[in-house]
Amino acid sequence: MSDLSRQYIGPGWQLAVTAIHRAIADAGLKKSDIDGLLINKSPVASLMDLPMDLLDYAGLKDLTLCSVVEAEGSSGVQMVQQAALAVQAGMAKAVVCVFADAPIVPGVSTQQAFGMPLPLMGKLGSEAPTGLFGPVAAYALAARRYMHKNSLTEDHLGAVAVACRQWALKNPLAMMKKPLSMEDHHNSPYVVEPFHLFDCSFPVNGAVAVVVTSAERAADGPQPAVYIHGMGQGHRGVTNRRGFENEIEIGAKLAGQGAYAMAGVGPKDIDCAQVYDAFTYCILLQLEQYGFVEPGGGGAFALAGQTAPGGSFPVNTGGGQLSGYYLQGGTPLSEGVMQARGTAGERQVKHDLVLTAAYGGRMMYHACMITSPHASL
Repeated sequence: MSDLSRQYIGPGWQLAVTAIHRAIADAGLKKSDIDGLLINKSPVASLMDLPMDLLDYAGLKDLTLCSVVEAEGSSGVQMVQQAALAVQAGMAKAVVCVFADAPIVPGVSTQQAFGMPLPLMGKLGSEAPTGLFGPVAAYALAARRYMHKNSLTEDHLGAVAVACRQWALKNPLAMMKKPLSMEDHHNSPYVVEPFHLFDCSFPVNGAVAVVVTSAERAADGPQPAVYIHGMGQGHRGVTNRRGFENEIEIGAKLAGQGAYAMAGVGPKDIDCAQVYDAFTYCILLQLEQYGFVEPGGGGAFALAGQTAPGGSFPVNTGGGQLSGYYLQGGTPLSEGVMQARGTAGERQVKHDLVLTAAYGGRMMYHACMITSPHASL
């Protein structure tokens, strides 16, 4: 991982190179050992922010696999999945997967940094006349529908934010360093109702990279190996037709089913989860879709403190994107690796099986994997 900052510390490609070199060193390898590179950038970033030329910038040569992976926020996990399949197929022996982003620059607000031109036609073109600009408004509408259907209040969203902050206070990498109470959450300004400021993720500049290789090679490395036992994806497709509730039925359920089946385990076997949490409501829905609680039960589960330190099911133990750092799929990926390794320090939890999950778009594209410090289950 590169340094993380709310200040401009260099372009995305430069942060990516740092993360790549650190990941290679962490794995006990040399640049000459790497024969694969998978790259992911933010959907709103320029192509030049993280180009294919990254292999040259990083000093990598004679690669047998090199590609840009674009599945929006789910790409962090999808890169690892693709790398694992490539290694298993013999297409590469050691693949670096990297995500980098540098949206925060002098003179540009966070809102501007994540802004995109709106098309005049098609699905997105139909939204602009209604005032539906940007992801916050779309997620807010989805959250409101979810809350209405399950009789939830802002206390349930606040419980998620407070739990993530409690975890962040145990994470030296987390950006948010001050305690957060339910009152603090409720008193923070609305961004788009029902989302207060602390219901929204915290973007940073930085990069995350991991090395994927064979189980045999990883076992000989200087760091504890993280083994992948199950992988899954779920992409339901989106329609504006009445009765199709995209905000309640998402592809996470399908992704989870695939990963559980591959690993030969179920939701009750998972010790902790690291999930994409661009907004508080997203954690609640994913808890349900991945089978950790019954449908509609995510709010009560969070309000009872079950996802917080000391709870029955730790979620986003590094603070997540809400209080840790928002690096899209790189956030759950990095914390998932640290937890599975057993190197998370004060925030370390039981980690025989860790679920790491990410999504892209408006919770349209989902990918997850089940990892463990054990070579076999």
